[in-house]
Amino acid sequence: MALSFMEGNEAVARGAMAAGCSFFAGYPITPATTVFANMLKMLPPRGGVCVQGEDEIASMGYCIGASMAGKKALTATSGPGLSLYSEQISFAVGSEIPLVIVDVQRLGPSTGSATRGADSDIQFMRWGNTGGVPVIVLVPKDALDCYLLTVHAFNYAEEFRCPVFIASNKEIGMTKESVDLDAVTLPPLVARKPYRGDAYVPFEAGPESAPDFLPIGGRDLVRQTSSTHGPDGYITIDPGVIEANQERLQNKILAAEERITLYEENHRPGADTLVISYGVTSRAVDDACAHLEKKGRPVSSLTLKTLWPVPETLLLKAAKSYRRIVVVEMNLGQYVGEIQRVLCGKKIDFYGQMDGILIKPGKIMEVIENE
Repeated sequence: MALSFMEGNEAVARGAMAAGCSFFAGYPITPATTVFANMLKMLPPRGGVCVQGEDEIASMGYCIGASMAGKKALTATSGPGLSLYSEQISFAVGSEIPLVIVDVQRLGPSTGSATRGADSDIQFMRWGNTGGVPVIVLVPKDALDCYLLTVHAFNYAEEFRCPVFIASNKEIGMTKESVDLDAVTLPPLVARKPYRGDAYVPFEAGPESAPDFLPIGGRDLVRQTSSTHGPDGYITIDPGVIEANQERLQNKILAAEERITLYEENHRPGADTLVISYGVTSRAVDDACAHLEKKGRPVSSLTLKTLWPVPETLLLKAAKSYRRIVVVEMNLGQYVGEIQRVLCGKKIDFYGQMDGILIKPGKIMEVIENE
């Protein structure tokens, strides 16, 4: 065992390096700045590029350009920066440009509290692009997760050719803890599938697939556009072509829902209640369930590490045998609606807190015990 003492933001940077990231661009913002600082230390010695843009909009543009040239690209920000990223996130979705975007969330709305944590952007990450096309959002619960999920994020971005978000939180990103990176088994690294033929069609793909890739600047002409386009990359207003492309952009993500779903489950025999949570709040849920078990009240828990696409298959299976579901979020209820939709007919109680303070195990125990 080789323990290191690091914050979640450093673990993200180390995960990015393990995933083969070769380009970072960003703009300083609390509480995400130390992702940038760590990439600045790690990337250049390995031949990578780390750039501070003049603002968030420019930084996202740099990442898009680097990815179009074939680089694995990373950026990191918090809620206000995510607002500025929005237009180019839509470009990356529509033009199938792989990116990993770390959102170290802080208390919102607007500028909010830069030094207070909250899971403020859960809905924003999913719906903050025009068109409503699905994206992938992964949520770490601790620094070790930051390392592992970053590798998964790069793999998903490369395979599905889409932006992938890591929904971290100030309390994870800027809190140091002991981590044994050597104990983690990383998934095999994935690279986007290169085109091997002689007549490149930039957006030609199966109905549930991402297209093959060629970098801009190579021997073949590569067309990119932010407008509605067909397989050839030319702008189109043909309804049939538009519909087929929109469905493919949706289906390539949704068809892989079960494979994208990451989670932790702790089933306790005799429990009639399941607590569903994500992020740093899951750690308090773990403590609360352990205390309740000692008191003779077994309660099971489900920690979601993939929020989008909604892990519907997992939720239906995990909740099937429970009388009552309790959902706990570090916001006013940004995800509970999805759980209510999927588990329609189940008794679902919710507790949300968004005041800049971590939800404590005692409060979760109180919610569970007071039906």
